[in-house]
Amino acid sequence: MKIILYSLLLLSVITTSCSSDDKNVTNSEKPIQVTVNQSNSNSQGAFANASGKLVAKNSVNVSTRMMGYITGLRAEVGQNVSAGQLLVSINSTDIQAKGGQANAQISQAQANFNSAKKDYERFSNLFKSQSASQKELDDMRSRYEMAKAGLEAAQAMKSEVNAQYKYTNITAPISGVITAKYAEQGDMASPGMPILTIESPSNLQAQVLVSEQNITLVKQGMPVKITLKSTNEEVGGTVAEISKSSANTGGQYLVKINVANSKNLLSGMFVNVQFPFKNSGKTNQDFQESVMIPKSALVEQGQLTGIYTISSSNTAILRWVKTGKTFGDQVEILSGLNADEPYIVSAQGRLYNGAKITK
Repeated sequence: MKIILYSLLLLSVITTSCSSDDKNVTNSEKPIQVTVNQSNSNSQGAFANASGKLVAKNSVNVSTRMMGYITGLRAEVGQNVSAGQLLVSINSTDIQAKGGQANAQISQAQANFNSAKKDYERFSNLFKSQSASQKELDDMRSRYEMAKAGLEAAQAMKSEVNAQYKYTNITAPISGVITAKYAEQGDMASPGMPILTIESPSNLQAQVLVSEQNITLVKQGMPVKITLKSTNEEVGGTVAEISKSSANTGGQYLVKINVANSKNLLSGMFVNVQFPFKNSGKTNQDFQESVMIPKSALVEQGQLTGIYTISSSNTAILRWVKTGKTFGDQVEILSGLNADEPYIVSAQGRLYNGAKITK
């Protein structure tokens, strides 16, 4: 019995000692120095986001109006070309044959015209001296006019053949870069079938689709922010064109935006566009003011994303949030953090849920 009492007394002393030590450790823990910021929304009001891609403002498909085999194709994808540079040659045997026929018809029509003209002039003089009748003069005039019309028809046919010659040697209509090649040397070219695509990379546009709730707020000339999805690089832009119909775009409206600085950008890059809407004093139920915070403030654990906020007792509280689109080094918070609510940007130590902090 004495042994049992002694064991209980010893256990009580150890427990008390441990509790006292834990309490001293907890009380002696130094607060972690942190940098605090406040979440903010667009100071001008709300904004809407739209996704799309960059396209060349000047883009043309090179094709031909005649059918024939491609005998020469002096173009490769990525090649820089100048306006007027020869790119494609098409077999012109048929056109050459038609050209020979047109020349023969012109020679024949010219001979008929010369003969009819001389006869008409001769009978005009005879009629003046009353050596020819009015009917004979009228017949010569009709023959002369028919010969003249025949010569003009033959010359028009020759002009048509010459016009077709232009489509046997196709030149670049604009200066730019070849971005697509649809045929190879030896292929059959057909009228209207594209052979090459040339784009001018100096002028790029962002094309995005905007919902019907926000399209009425988008105005021509409106400045916007364009963020490249691949690099998070941010460039400026200006709304250039706004489609007034969504019949062919799935209920959304196509908006074209001129890119301010597209020197190092490429056609086809995917982008996010931010349209700022000034606050009119009325609550718009179609969109909300999005909260923006630095990406460096986010904490990722597995598939969850959170951010440390501050409790009333100056402790760090890990709160899970739902993120939206990224704009440069800023990320959109869709839920989990209110506007003007403080959060921890950085800390001089390892943060954890419930850690004491000091600003």
